[in-house]
Amino acid sequence: MALFIAGSGLLRAAQQQETKTPPPNLPAAQEPTQLPPEEDGELKTEQFSFNPVKSKRDVAVGIEYFKKGNYKAAVGRFTTATKWNEGNAEAWLRLGEAEEKRGDHKGARAAYQKYLELSPDAKNAGEVRKRLEKLKA
Repeated sequence: MALFIAGSGLLRAAQQQETKTPPPNLPAAQEPTQLPPEEDGELKTEQFSFNPVKSKRDVAVGIEYFKKGNYKAAVGRFTTATKWNEGNAEAWLRLGEAEEKRGDHKGARAAYQKYLELSPDAKNAGEVRKRLEKLKA
């Protein structure tokens, strides 16, 4: 019986410990309300070097965000993909499309121009040039 009472006291103490709020001096990274990097670009502190695998992965994730209509997150991923591999033409094209959906015509123009610089003879180059002309108007 004494063991049960002592054990329940420990359990009660552990439960009280769990319900305590975290101290206010926790670093921002440990706060539970922190947004993921796709949602808050100010939290990213990543160093970039040439990495085509990460670039391709970011394009794939960006495409999923684009399909879901989250153009802000898509722009973030496509931008990151271009930082991992500046020569990734698909990342520039997708970035242009996402920027266009967000209404950022200047960003879309810059991305489309970079895409055409990297892939001037692509199958869709004519279509991209038409989009560029439409955005300039």
